[in-house]
Amino acid sequence: MPRRQPPSARLPRLWLFTDERVADAALLRAVRRLPRGSGVVFRHYGLESAERGGLFATVAALTRRRGLVLLAAGQAPGRGAAGTHCPAHAIAPRSRRQPGLISASAHNLRELAEARRAGAHLVFLSPVFATRSHPGGRTLGPMRFAMLAHLVRCPVIALGGMNAGRFRRLKPLGAYGWAAIDALS
Repeated sequence: MPRRQPPSARLPRLWLFTDERVADAALLRAVRRLPRGSGVVFRHYGLESAERGGLFATVAALTRRRGLVLLAAGQAPGRGAAGTHCPAHAIAPRSRRQPGLISASAHNLRELAEARRAGAHLVFLSPVFATRSHPGGRTLGPMRFAMLAHLVRCPVIALGGMNAGRFRRLKPLGAYGWAAIDALS
């Protein structure tokens, strides 16, 4: 089946996920180091609304200047996002009606089906490898990643313990791109 076309002609292949474990200064340095055309998924769910909004505005201004794509996870804390990221626990068919680029996280076949119903333009499939953000969590591994990635009609981004070398291994297995926290922070 043909893959669903995203609203933008070219989706980033490299994505940085924000995380509260990474200090704000380190996050901003990481955003500055990303190559032009990369993407940032802004999460920071645990921050109070005003603090989250302020950090989002700073990241949005930086991504705009650097030519990066910014997605806001959950409720968009402000203007400047090219679209919305739906965490696996919050994927809903209503996402299809949101403007801009829609991404979704998925960890299994059921969540991939939910991402499809939500109209996701790209899916972050994880965790491929062990990751510091989810210690002891069950991983997909390359072969399960490949099996799941080939069932998706949109680009699949490998997440979880990823780096450039691991992406080169997964690209022939169906990875369109890769995302990370630690490897890019």
